[in-house]
This record gives sequence, C-alpha cells and structure tokens, in this order.
Amino acid sequence: MKQVLDVDRVVRQRIRAMRLAKGWTLDALARQCHLSASNLSRIETGERRIALDQLVPIARALGTTLDELIESEEDEDVVIRPHATEAGDITTWLLSHERGVNGVTVAKMRITPDRPTGPEDMVVHAGRDWFTVLSGTARLHLGDRIILVETGDAAEFSTTTPHIIGAHDGPVEILTIVTHDGERSHLPHGTAAHPHD
Repeated sequence: MKQVLDVDRVVRQRIRAMRLAKGWTLDALARQCHLSASNLSRIETGERRIALDQLVPIARALGTTLDELIESEEDEDVVIRPHATEAGDITTWLLSHERGVNGVTVAKMRITPDRPTGPEDMVVHAGRDWFTVLSGTARLHLGDRIILVETGDAAEFSTTTPHIIGAHDGPVEILTIVTHDGERSHLPHGTAAHPHD
C-alpha cells in the first residue's frame, strides 16, 4: 500500500510542478484538460484520488505522457551504468537510458587512429551533430575539409554535409549527442538506445 501512496504523491508533485513550470494557474490547466479547477486542486493536494480517466487529459494538457507522470523514483531510473560496446576501432558507452522528449541519445565514444576516414566512409543524414572532445584530438572530415578538434573544444555542424569523425595522433574520446538519424549513422550496431523503426 505504501508503494501506491508513494506513486500517488510523486504524480501529484509532478502535475503541480509541470503546471507551475508552464506558468499556469489551476484555472488555466482546468481549461486545457476539461476538468474543474476545484477537482485539480484536490488532486494536487491529495484530498482526492487520481483516476486514470483524469490522468490522461492532464498528461495531454501538460504535454507529457502517462509513463513520464508515473515513472518510478528509484535510483536505477537516475543512475546510468554504461557498458562498453566495441566495434573494431570504436568503443561506445551509452549515457542515456533512452531518447528523451527531444529525441536525442547521449554517448561517449573512444575512436582509435585505425578508423577508416576516406570519402567512402563518410555519412550524410538529416539534422545537426554535436560533440566535445574529452581527451585526444578528433579529426572531423566535413566535406572536403579536415578540422582538428582539440581536448575541451566542441564541434557542431550540419549533417547534410558528408562527414566522419576520426582520431588524430592517437586515440580520441568524445561525448556526443545524436538524433535518431545520427544514431543510425554513428553508433555501432547494437548500441542504439532504441530499436530502430
């Protein structure tokens, strides 16, 4: 019973926090989800149990999902213990459980100088790529250009230009944020946060 009460408390806190983050009053949220402001007030304060038929329109109005409203507060949902996935000249550690609302995956990559970086190895996909160099020097092949990105520096570029990231004078470790299309192009098979459609 305590677990149900804990989830109930967490859901109430999330509803209130999301409402306030949007700058909405109870009346504003009530208009969006077609419930009365007094019902919402009683839900937020715990004077009324939350029913599923109320939770669905509240989540929709707040721009979230039921899963996000009721997800556990266990440490396992917060702490990520990445496992290395090796694919020849690249080792990848996923640093996000799954793509978030904004549709991105965070990964750490270690690239050795053995990685092929010729024109035939370059990829093109929709969106933009971003990475920062944690150690070493990255060699970014971007179209006809070769750009060296040193430790502590970051790079951001349009991915409609053919590109590939290699290592310059020794291994390089980068932290990258990639979109769904970037996952397909850059993360070795089997490391993607989600199975692809």
